[in-house]
Amino acid sequence: MSKVILKGFILVPQSELELVKKELITHKNLTLKEEGCITFSVTENIQNPLRFEVYEEFVDKVAFEEHQKRIKASKWGKVTANVTRHYEIIE
Repeated sequence: MSKVILKGFILVPQSELELVKKELITHKNLTLKEEGCITFSVTENIQNPLRFEVYEEFVDKVAFEEHQKRIKASKWGKVTANVTRHYEIIE
């Protein structure tokens, strides 16, 4: 199996920015500890503080799908319910 790469960005509503930034710390830490996570980066855009650049690599589709399941059930999933996601997934 080949690795899976997710890249793109999220747009956060202004009213939820501080909550998302606070929860992002925990989300990053938990994701980097996941089995199969090669790299995970979410960084705030300098020109637009409501935009966060996202880059993820997982060893295979199974690891990526497990990550997706975990985040949907996590606090991060709840906190980012109103975030707009713009991703490209490369398998």
